[in-house]
Amino acid sequence: MSKNSHKQKVDYEYERKGSCSIFMFTETPVGRRYAAAFPQRTGKDWATLIKWLSDEKYPKAKKVVLVTDNLNTHGIHSLYKVFQPDEAFRLAQRLEIHYTPKHGSWLNIAEIELSALTVQCLLGRRIPSIDKLNGELSAWYNSRNMSQKGVDWQFTAADARIKLKHVYPVVVF
Repeated sequence: MSKNSHKQKVDYEYERKGSCSIFMFTETPVGRRYAAAFPQRTGKDWATLIKWLSDEKYPKAKKVVLVTDNLNTHGIHSLYKVFQPDEAFRLAQRLEIHYTPKHGSWLNIAEIELSALTVQCLLGRRIPSIDKLNGELSAWYNSRNMSQKGVDWQFTAADARIKLKHVYPVVVF
């Protein structure tokens, strides 16, 4: 057998074509969700979406309640970096923010929706642009919203206190 008679090995290496950040908002009682993609995750993107959520989606709501993960961009400070102080203050006054535990983000219902989005819309696909992705996201969440797919959340606060006791700090007096 000659040295040249061996089959040539081919190395199939994954080639990344790009990445983006997808923001997910869910309104569980009525089974609505909204998603938007941006080239990266910035405080400006978060603040812009909070303004959209507050002024366009829920303009008559006295409070917009957010349960969010602990990312450095998800905070009132991002509003002040993007908008004039009076506008940032106006938006901040309408927000009630609750952060998920740092080591318990799986509690975030948005994670359930992101999983559904992945399986139902994104799995195995390469979408060539942010604009095309936002079109796909819109089609997905509009279809899901029309079918009123909600989240049947059965994990109670009492269960959380027992099961997640290790996540919360111990306060010693």
